[in-house]
Amino acid sequence: MQPSEITEILNRPISRELLARDVARLAYVAKDGTPRAIPIAFAWNGSEIVMCTPTNAPKLTALRHNPAVALTIDTEVHPPQILLVRGLAELDVVEGIPDEYLEANSTYAMTPEQRVEWEAEVRSLYREMVRIVVTPTWAKLIDFETTLPSAVEELLRERDERGHL
Repeated sequence: MQPSEITEILNRPISRELLARDVARLAYVAKDGTPRAIPIAFAWNGSEIVMCTPTNAPKLTALRHNPAVALTIDTEVHPPQILLVRGLAELDVVEGIPDEYLEANSTYAMTPEQRVEWEAEVRSLYREMVRIVVTPTWAKLIDFETTLPSAVEELLRERDERGHL
């Protein structure tokens, strides 16, 4: 997929709404070769999806071994809106708490006082964290109005071709 195609998909209004959400599902291959899919807070900076995790998280060993990942960001309504993204995870150890971690968790309903307490607790817990940075190399938006899952698109194409014979 060409970078311009990815940019076009990620700049669509529905994609932008999904990229403003707070939780994605990150899929990767664990060190033992089995698949994993986990919910994880994320921030979109306009070109990368950034997730943060403690330095001792088991997923880091797996991502160092195989950085290929897939992410799903979706809604819980019918019909769902789904953004699928693939890319390679780059790991960046940083001192303290990355801004993206605070941003990714900023949508949770907290009073200002709770937010101050939460942030103080986070800062006391982590001396450093790992930023998991994914630059999309593939993207697909499924909104069930203008775009569909590829298997459904293929069936519709086949049906239309049969109807025109």
